[in-house]
Amino acid sequence: MAISKRPAAAVVMGGQAVKKRRVKKPAVIKKPAAIKKPAAYAATADYEEEKTCLGEGAFGVVFKARHRATGQTVAIKHLSSPPPEVASDAPDPSEQLLREARFLEACNGDPNIVGFHCVVRDPDTTELGIVMEYIAGRSLRDILDEQRNGTAPPFPEATVRAFMRQLLTGAKGMQERSIVHRDIKPANVLVAEGEELLKICDFGLAISTSDPPPHGEVGTVLYTAPELLLGKPDTDSLADAWSLGCIMAELVDGEILLLRAQRLCDEGLAYLGTIFWLLGTPDDVTWPGFASLPRAAEMPPLKPGQGSRLRELYPEWTLSEEGFEVMSGLLTCNPDKRLTAAEALKLPWFAEDDEDYMTRSYC
Repeated sequence: MAISKRPAAAVVMGGQAVKKRRVKKPAVIKKPAAIKKPAAYAATADYEEEKTCLGEGAFGVVFKARHRATGQTVAIKHLSSPPPEVASDAPDPSEQLLREARFLEACNGDPNIVGFHCVVRDPDTTELGIVMEYIAGRSLRDILDEQRNGTAPPFPEATVRAFMRQLLTGAKGMQERSIVHRDIKPANVLVAEGEELLKICDFGLAISTSDPPPHGEVGTVLYTAPELLLGKPDTDSLADAWSLGCIMAELVDGEILLLRAQRLCDEGLAYLGTIFWLLGTPDDVTWPGFASLPRAAEMPPLKPGQGSRLRELYPEWTLSEEGFEVMSGLLTCNPDKRLTAAEALKLPWFAEDDEDYMTRSYC
C-alpha cells in the first residue's frame, strides 16, 4: 500500500529525465475561504505506530499504526520537510495537512476514495498527522510495473472496464464535492487485496474549485492535461478526467501512454508535441482559445490538419469500439469537448456487468 507519493524512477523522454513538475508557486492556495478545519481530532497517544513505512514522497510519509483502544489498523500520514528547491515557497505544513484532511473528510463514504478517520496532534511538538483507512494491498503502479517486467499477464478488457468504472466513480464523487485531485496516476491508486476494490489516495495537491487562480503547476507530467501544460492558470475536474484517460490506456496494454507514443513517433518531440502527434493538431477551430493560451506561442510549428492516431495504437482487437469511445472521450485535447467522469459512466461500455471480471489475484 502507498498512500503518499513514493519516489519514482526518472522516466526518459526526449533524452531527458522527466520527473514530477515542481515550480516556485505554492501548490496550495494559503487561505481559501471554502476549506475549514476537519471536525475530527485525536491525540497521537491514542495510536501506536509501527515501523512499517507504507509510502514516502517529497512532502509526506505514511506509517502503519494501531488504535490502542479498538485495535483497528490504520495508516497515519505525517508531512516531511519539502525539498530545498521548493522549501522557501512551500505552504505552512500544518495548513497544508489540514487542507488535505478536509478534502478526505469531504469524500468520506465514497467507496473508491481512501477513507478518513481523524487528524492527530502531538501535544509535545504540536505536529499533525492524518489518520486514514488502511488498505492491505498494493498500488496500481506496482501491478502495472509487473506487467511491463513480464511477471504478470495483461488485464482483459473486462478488468479494464471494472477498474475504470471505480476510478471514474471516485472522480465523479470528487467533482460533486468541487474537489480537483490534480495528481491522479497509478501510484495514487490503491488496489485492495482480495477485494477487487480500487481507492484513489493522496490528496496532498488537491484544490477546491472555489480557490482563486492561478492554481500553480503541480502534478506528474506524463498524466497532466494539455491545457495545463500550455499554461492555463486554473484547474478543474476535466484535468482529472484526462489523467484517467492516460490510466485507461495504460491498463489496456501496460505501457505509459505518452512514452509509447513518443517512442513510435521517433521525432524527439517534447511532451506537448507528442500529445498533438498522437491526438491531432489543435487550432482555434477545433479548440477555441488554443492560440491564446500562455504557452501556445512557444510551441514549434505544428503540422496542420493532422488527425488522431489513437486508434492505431489501440486497435479493436485490444479494445472494443465501446471501450475506445470512453478512452478517446477522456483523451480529448480541447477540455470543453472532453468527457467528464459522470458523462463517461453513462456510455454503453459501462452497461456490461463486472461480476465475473477478475481472472486472477492482482495483489
